[in-house]
Amino acid sequence: MRIAFCIPAPLDQLTGAQVYNRRLIAEWRAAGHEVITYALAGTHPCADAAARQAAREAWHAMPPDAMPLLDNLTLPAFDDLADALVTRHAVVLNHHPLGLEPGLDADIAAALIAIEQRILPRLRRVVVTSDTTAATLSRQFGVDPARITSIVPGTDDAPRSIGSFGRGGDRSGVHVLSIGSLIPRKGHDVLMRAMARLFDLEWHLTIAGSERLDPGHAAMLKALPAELGIAHHVRFMGEMTGEPLAALWNSADLFALATRYEGYGMVIAEALKRGVPVAVCNGGAAGALVAPGSGVVCPVGDPDQLSKALRRMLFDPRLRADMAQAAWQAGRALPGWHNQAEAFIRVLAQ
Repeated sequence: MRIAFCIPAPLDQLTGAQVYNRRLIAEWRAAGHEVITYALAGTHPCADAAARQAAREAWHAMPPDAMPLLDNLTLPAFDDLADALVTRHAVVLNHHPLGLEPGLDADIAAALIAIEQRILPRLRRVVVTSDTTAATLSRQFGVDPARITSIVPGTDDAPRSIGSFGRGGDRSGVHVLSIGSLIPRKGHDVLMRAMARLFDLEWHLTIAGSERLDPGHAAMLKALPAELGIAHHVRFMGEMTGEPLAALWNSADLFALATRYEGYGMVIAEALKRGVPVAVCNGGAAGALVAPGSGVVCPVGDPDQLSKALRRMLFDPRLRADMAQAAWQAGRALPGWHNQAEAFIRVLAQ
């Protein structure tokens, strides 16, 4: 199959959406499919003139026999080409509805919602990364459920994490790991406020994630530990990959993410794959990933409830060990990338 895949530039960002895109492209090419990528310049999803021009150029450059596939972050840039998308049976990959991103200006959110409500119901097929997003598109965006296919991200095999010291914690306490860009949606502020209430327990928190997407919010987050009196408990590691990231996972006693919204929650799946118990907020699809006994799910934006849940996990090493075993078992059932890429090709071929 020949696929023309429109994605926001740059493709090498470590966001969940771009990881999903890169892994699909790699699997498709390895299977012998031709993938032509169009990394669109400009601002996405709030498309500026450069984004719209890049979309027009990509559209007119596509070979006529290629299947058009659009990352939904680029969809607003194609707003003027909606009729053409429908005519060529374009498929959209919707990581999560654009206008539901927490922290957006109300007018911007309304404009993005209107674009997806206008275009998505007309398309032959929309692929989403969770059943939660599928239900949202059907309920709020008017997309026929028969035209929606859910293909969750794959998860790579990984060794089981051993924890900071046999999951009991070393002298510096239980190691809590959080991974996610320093943006409002990830809820790192809520997590730190929850952790600050655990002043009588021994713990340390590592937050790994890019500071580039929202430098102002990142600066606020990095100042927050001092304001809360927990600066000696918290470290920010920036964007991490490869062996340094693997070492962080290996030393983690539990994973925490106070997310306000997730289209899937790839990093939560990775925690389960490594047998790390999780504490998350139920924003979007995040809570659906947490198998019974493998962790806790708390309300969005509620540091009090999150703190209470974390207290039980930090205080009781036996509970953490039981949760770790449940997480490990749940992780064994998660699909790999090869099968998910094949499933996506079947959708494109319909």
